[in-house]
Amino acid sequence: NQELLVDESLFFTGNGYIGARGNFEEGYPEGFNTIRGTYINGFYEIIDVEYGESAHGFPDTAQKLVNVFDAQTIDIEIDGDRFSLFQGQLIDYHRELNIKSGYALRDVEWISPKGHHLKLSIKRMASFECLELMMTDYTISSLNYSGPIRVLSSLEGDVSNYTDPKDPRVASKHSKLLKISDLGIFKDMAYMIGSVLRSQLEMGVTYAHSIDMEYRTKGTGIEGESIIDITEGASLSFTKYVIYTDSIRHHKVQEDGALILQNAISKGREFWYSSQKAYLDRFWSTSYIEIFGEEGVEAAINYSIYQLLASAGKDVRSNIPAKGLSGEGYEGHYFWDTEIFMVPFFTLTNPAIAKNLLRFRYETLSNAKEEAVNLGHKKGAKIPWRTIAGSECSAYFPGGSAQYHINADVAYSNIQYYLYSSDLSYIRDYGFEVILETARLWLEIGHFDELGRFLIDGVTGPDEYTAFVNNNYYTNAMAQYHLEWTVKFSRMLQKNFAASWQELTLKLHITTQEIENMEQAAQKMFLPYNEELGIHMQDDSFLGKKEWDFKYVPRENYPLVLHYHPMYIYRHKVLKQADVVLAHFLLDSAPEEVIDRSYHYYEKLTTHDSSLSPCVHSIMASRINDPEKAYHYLVKTLRLDLDNLHNNTKDGLHIANAGGAYMAIVYGFGGLRIKEDGLHLKPTKPHRWSKMVFPMQYQGALVKVTLEKRILIETDQPIDLWIDGKLCHVESYLEVPYHGKH
Repeated sequence: NQELLVDESLFFTGNGYIGARGNFEEGYPEGFNTIRGTYINGFYEIIDVEYGESAHGFPDTAQKLVNVFDAQTIDIEIDGDRFSLFQGQLIDYHRELNIKSGYALRDVEWISPKGHHLKLSIKRMASFECLELMMTDYTISSLNYSGPIRVLSSLEGDVSNYTDPKDPRVASKHSKLLKISDLGIFKDMAYMIGSVLRSQLEMGVTYAHSIDMEYRTKGTGIEGESIIDITEGASLSFTKYVIYTDSIRHHKVQEDGALILQNAISKGREFWYSSQKAYLDRFWSTSYIEIFGEEGVEAAINYSIYQLLASAGKDVRSNIPAKGLSGEGYEGHYFWDTEIFMVPFFTLTNPAIAKNLLRFRYETLSNAKEEAVNLGHKKGAKIPWRTIAGSECSAYFPGGSAQYHINADVAYSNIQYYLYSSDLSYIRDYGFEVILETARLWLEIGHFDELGRFLIDGVTGPDEYTAFVNNNYYTNAMAQYHLEWTVKFSRMLQKNFAASWQELTLKLHITTQEIENMEQAAQKMFLPYNEELGIHMQDDSFLGKKEWDFKYVPRENYPLVLHYHPMYIYRHKVLKQADVVLAHFLLDSAPEEVIDRSYHYYEKLTTHDSSLSPCVHSIMASRINDPEKAYHYLVKTLRLDLDNLHNNTKDGLHIANAGGAYMAIVYGFGGLRIKEDGLHLKPTKPHRWSKMVFPMQYQGALVKVTLEKRILIETDQPIDLWIDGKLCHVESYLEVPYHGKH
């Protein structure tokens, strides 16, 4: 049963707008646990946040992803027996997620309790070309039966969200959110409209079939019935077309749903499978990673890449939930995970999607500015720690709102996008306003001390086992980078878009003094460093804390957050995830020996209780020329969900970890970095791999990097890049020696 719950996440079907867990269409026997879910990215309800003891500025409400109406159910009945894997005799079973063609498949050979022998092929697809469309196809072959087969296809409105009061990673309340407001049958289709009370959002499901169906309302749902005759040795096929619409993107959810459905049916199933394959052919041409010399790695990394595509919002109204659209973990919230762990993949392979993900923060900037005021700031914007609609949803401020580094993370992602694309017009139109408003908070929360250093007090860094500290190295270093680029962009825009800069100056109330203050704060930023150990200190107090005695912690007590009070954890020298090590990866500016010493010091204190951690340690193990350790952490990253290593894959896939797997190969073994002076490569691949190949897009060029006995660069446009510190010009093809170390 636990394996089925995990498989529901692993085999989910999604396209970034809709996602359906990999539930069996025919369901499970009574008593089996299932999280039966379908989700629309960005479709939420507002719920109350309850505190035992509240304080000024704590969020009163939060947003929560809604489990929408269930259109998955299809029952097949033969001679009074319903098809089920849990009755009759299962002869053969095959299940796959085809990432090249974009569908989930179950092939079943089954003998019913009465002895009728059938083969069923069940295929499900969420279209990347028509985001509202989900299709389910059945092909039923009879080996020894002639007679009628009864098809029952349902749309159920009695749905609930999943809750678990024992796991803080899952919601504990508010399960019944969506109400049926209308349902009906017309012509050859049926529909159901639902609404959520407080957010006042509406959604609709409209469905029809490629065979004649007689529809009827049934309790809280609609059921379609068709009886089809089959003969021994013959096959029959049908398609269920389901359209999801919501009031965020559609003015008339029912009417729009009907029109989209009519268009989908008129084009037919083969058109949609063909267009799905064509879309993915284009996608994989800039994304597919090849690994030679070891079985399974290539499949695992490209599975992760596909899940990024299937989870990422394709418009500016949505983002990427921490669990994608495969489950309800973290209530469907968007975190810093998007900008630091997921956007990099799209920036390198599909800049159009990256730009939409970045623009989400621009579209919700007014909420971030309100949150800054709520936190006591006079101006600027505070990006919410967790959100769907743009307002802060974090009820635990030491581990949420206090993570001001999210401001720098969002800015960093915008800066990286610019460096890869040279798209300064995007910075002018959207990026700079986000970068500036978020940078203003560093001047608000930071201050100069008597030594002239710029200090930032009272924040939490990425390591959530160390909360509310002064001068977190990651925060200070990222804030420095953020401020430096705010100044650079102000000068670049002033030089290249003088009229637009004047408009921005008036709109955003920018003064020369403010820009100069940012420059001074960046120059004087305090980056804590311990001379004795030769490492950057995680924060002012971390090195002085009590050691955590790992040898007395049983394996079942991880993650620590589920077994120890936060205050007990905060008093100890223990990390949940990469912090200083992450800063060294993102900024790549510390001296080599400091990066090396810091890595080894913090690695032994890190539990990797966060799924965001092993990938960073893999990347930085490559950075310090330890490809075998890098490989060790890569395997943990690749297998996290496939092997359910954190025991919560049932709540949805760890999509940031999927992005981290991509980065562990491209940024880790590929040694890729983008800096102001251009693209850098310092490759170190594991010895067990004979060859690795990855494509990317860089400033309009499609570039393919092959690492074997030599480094091969292929490009469709001339580019300049740095290889092992040497500047190289590539017209179309370049081979250079590969030394296997930096």
